[in-house]
Amino acid sequence: MASGAVLIDVLPQHRFDEAALWRYLSTALPEFQEPAEIRQFQGGQSNPTFLVTTPSARYVLRKKPPGKLLPSAHMVEREYRAMRALHDTAAPVPTVRLLCEDAGVIGTPFYVMDYIDGRIFTDVTLPDLAPAERTALYDSMNATLAALHQVDWQACGLGDFGRPEQYVARQVDRWTKQYLAARTDEIPAMDRLVDWLPRNIPAGDETTIAHGDFRLGNLMVDRDEPRVVAILDWELATLGHPLSDLAYNCMAWHLPAGVKEFPGLKGIDLTAQGIPTEEEYVAAYCRRTGRGGIPDWPFYMAFSFFRIASICQGVYARALQGNAADRRAIGYGEVARVTAGIGWSLISDRA
Repeated sequence: MASGAVLIDVLPQHRFDEAALWRYLSTALPEFQEPAEIRQFQGGQSNPTFLVTTPSARYVLRKKPPGKLLPSAHMVEREYRAMRALHDTAAPVPTVRLLCEDAGVIGTPFYVMDYIDGRIFTDVTLPDLAPAERTALYDSMNATLAALHQVDWQACGLGDFGRPEQYVARQVDRWTKQYLAARTDEIPAMDRLVDWLPRNIPAGDETTIAHGDFRLGNLMVDRDEPRVVAILDWELATLGHPLSDLAYNCMAWHLPAGVKEFPGLKGIDLTAQGIPTEEEYVAAYCRRTGRGGIPDWPFYMAFSFFRIASICQGVYARALQGNAADRRAIGYGEVARVTAGIGWSLISDRA
């Protein structure tokens, strides 16, 4: 499914003083004009996102959600910094305008960026496109990820954006803690991953800018062409291992098609649909980045499913507290269970 701006009235739990926002923007954003209108984007499970419409321009505002937050989560400040640093690189990002870290303005920190009039595809099977367009869009997604991983992170000012060593080990530790903090029900496969992953981290290390949530649904596509024009949702970005991004991007090949909360590619005729196989997609990335192959690929895939299971568990926990950014969040408890099971199945023969 493709969509432009799917907008709803601001959810009750995310309402704030709009007049205070207009006063702030009138001072901080020289081109801002009133009257202004704000509506909320439907979709996304983390930082509430809004469209601000003025007589002369449209902007996107992303803010931290209200309430008690998990440690190191919802870092809109990092999103802003990453996009600002990448603006003049080969990695396409929206133009950011300002960051407000003063929670006194609208209740939580937020940033403002330009609105891009493009398409967002939420179904990786791309039912609205012709086979040739699917091929082109998957190739553009692959090229976009490769371009991001080849950005000189030190030259663009992100040398201190994260620790450039032992990323995978630190991520396993982080998402284990996040999962345990948000755990509501027992998930045996998750417990097995928590035990197995830290004991089987591949040798060697690499550092690039890692997006952390690189998938089709976080890419803005040109309105008329099957071409990526911007990478969105930089909340989880850091300096890290590029294969964590690639494996996360490849989870779709292991998820069943037709699942509303997290649609995948498993079970469809990829060749007939114009969509590459996982092997073809990985090989294209390797060609673009000069990589001869990827040892320990099952580890990176299991690690990616472990991460998404932890993220979904956090979404589910917030839904139980009535504090999630999307009305559909309550269904993510089952998604956490399913994705943990898939992750364990990929390496269970190695345990």
